[in-house]
Amino acid sequence: MMELLRTAGLSRSFGSLQAVLDVDFAVGAGELRSIIGPNGAGKSTFFRLIAGELPPSSGRIRFKGRDITGLPQHAVSRLGIVKSYQITSVFPHLTVFENIRVAAQSRATAYNFWQKASALGAVRDRAERTLVAVGLAAKASHRAAHLSHGEKRNLEIGIALATEPELLLLDEPTAGMSPEETEATMRLISEIAGGRTVIVVEHNMKLVMKISQRITVLHQGQILAEGTPADIRANHRVQQVYLGGA
Repeated sequence: MMELLRTAGLSRSFGSLQAVLDVDFAVGAGELRSIIGPNGAGKSTFFRLIAGELPPSSGRIRFKGRDITGLPQHAVSRLGIVKSYQITSVFPHLTVFENIRVAAQSRATAYNFWQKASALGAVRDRAERTLVAVGLAAKASHRAAHLSHGEKRNLEIGIALATEPELLLLDEPTAGMSPEETEATMRLISEIAGGRTVIVVEHNMKLVMKISQRITVLHQGQILAEGTPADIRANHRVQQVYLGGA
């Protein structure tokens, strides 16, 4: 498997708080990786470093062999790394289709300011395919504000997908969902991971164990363990630190 992303000695401190410390991490192209750990383990900070939301205090980040350390978020996104957020962020007064189309249009290689959006055939096609992929085609004309919480989360995933990322970062995609919505989103993540590299930060252990090819466990800003779901389930240190000895 070709390596897509690598961090070396990646660290980030906030004053005296060391949120991420000397993290060496690598993920291969096409891999579905989950990152887990107790609250305060550094998971979200690590994601923000990869996405360019925060500059590291030290260490390097390489994407497709290119050093992207310290690049701003918009530049990292343009290179193909896109992140969704714990808190749902959509345009509530736009329709579901319009939300997706705006994201797809942001990746148009040539854009005429005075051109009608409806004339951008490739953008419309991409938006329509994305709606089907996230199960929202039937609600394309609905205002985003009228969607359920789970549907809004899936719309946010669709917005990220519409930019055609090579690496999709999903930060707690099932947060606040009902069991039924969680199950549906679990299937969605598995489906969209086909042919795409996805890294998920998630607290739902059932979800993590079911969908992941490999799992990275963070504890106090450092990697505690890595391996297959079976490896992590059997790891005594993980059981003590994260699973409470279960």
